[in-house]
Amino acid sequence: MDRMELEGTVSGFQERMSKVALFDPLFELRRKKQTDASGQPIDMMELGLLALLFFFEQKLLRNSRVGVKELAIYLLRLMEGKLQVDEAQGEELARDIIQVFRPASGKKREFAFYNWEACQPQQVHTSILRANAFDAKTGTQYYALDEDGLELVFATKEFYSEFQLSIHQLVLRKQLEKGEFQGALRQINEMRVDVESLQERMMKLEHEIKRSIVSEETLKRYSELLEDIYARLQRENDEFEELRQFVKETRARLYADNRPENRVRAYEYIVKIAGELEKVHAEHSGLLQQSMELKNQALYSAKESLYYTGLSSFNFEQDVAGLIFGLPLPLESMRGIVSPFMALQQSRNWSPLTLLAEQNISGIGEQEPREEGFLEAEDDGRELQYAARRSAFYMEIMGLLLQELERTPELELREFLNRLSEYGRQDWLDRRSFYDFWLILHQRSPVRAVGMDQRDDKTGLEEVFGLLGRKVLLVWEAVGLVETGTRYQIQNMKLTQEDESIGL
Repeated sequence: MDRMELEGTVSGFQERMSKVALFDPLFELRRKKQTDASGQPIDMMELGLLALLFFFEQKLLRNSRVGVKELAIYLLRLMEGKLQVDEAQGEELARDIIQVFRPASGKKREFAFYNWEACQPQQVHTSILRANAFDAKTGTQYYALDEDGLELVFATKEFYSEFQLSIHQLVLRKQLEKGEFQGALRQINEMRVDVESLQERMMKLEHEIKRSIVSEETLKRYSELLEDIYARLQRENDEFEELRQFVKETRARLYADNRPENRVRAYEYIVKIAGELEKVHAEHSGLLQQSMELKNQALYSAKESLYYTGLSSFNFEQDVAGLIFGLPLPLESMRGIVSPFMALQQSRNWSPLTLLAEQNISGIGEQEPREEGFLEAEDDGRELQYAARRSAFYMEIMGLLLQELERTPELELREFLNRLSEYGRQDWLDRRSFYDFWLILHQRSPVRAVGMDQRDDKTGLEEVFGLLGRKVLLVWEAVGLVETGTRYQIQNMKLTQEDESIGL
């Protein structure tokens, strides 16, 4: 270790000793020897901590009139049935505890030590209790927790260990903002120790879960604990991300610094800080992943353990058979005992809702495949093939229609359908597209040949209408429906053709 690293180990030595000084009153109480009426020793250190918790509770309740008598009553209620202490001795114990926390002289407690950072002896002063009020009529002095007393109460709680890593993250950010890169590097090393400690605690927790879960209540408690751990690790991970970004910005700022005397040393530190922070962040990310696996796997194993524990402890002869045959139970109770061991009732029923289900309406012997949906725009190949087949079919129909119109100037659709058998085209009546053709003619009436500028190759109808030449086909509705003898029927129509020069 070089000199700078040696100095880093003793950095903040006075502050650390001031934290140690907070616990000095408790150890002083422990050195006091007290016994109850039966000669059983009394641990004054434990009573001192109870006294701190009592004053803390009164502070939360905003009760300012707390003195020796109130503390004695509190301690006597706690010691009842455990120690043989009367009221007079209880007040004496309470008075001794208060005098240790707040000396009778009224001065703060003094704690001497040698400061290895400043290389000289020093003292720190602590004030656990302070005088709060005085009742002149009864001569009673009341006390309250001072700032050091509050810090001592918080230091004895697991709150510090749970959020120790978060505290280190905040301190690291402040050190980086102030440019204390050497202290920041040491802070990262302390964070690594915290992460390693968390890893050990997670492993112990995993074994404890598998070993200790014997009921649903315990399982629920551990589930909530794992949820809290995961949420805290997630917050710490977010803080790591912000710290990494902050270090990156600091490194860029130092790189752009024009003062070489300040830049070189600081830039070396910030590069080292960035590398060490990445390592700690990677270990912490693994810890976050481990908590997720623990949440899933350990709790699943615990549920299995509960299942097999219940299965092994279940005795059918004793728990079921003995209950049924040994007790004269009514029929309703008997049904409740037997029903868990019976299968669910099953029956085949027909629901009227099946009438609303999707129906298959394809005809028997239907030659043309039915299109169940719209053609998709991107499927150009299939669309063109379908259009080509339809165009060829429509050209056959149009050719036969024009042939009949040459024989008869005005023709009804009913007559045309009756003549299909003469041409051997009776099978057309079974095809849905045959009826679509007449609907298209009726919709486009008067029908003319399509010009070159109006052609659309995708429809396939241009060549069909091109058979008209200079003729115009007129289509309008006629009376009655045409029954084709198939599952299709169509409105009767009248058809005629005229020269385009005549007009409409």
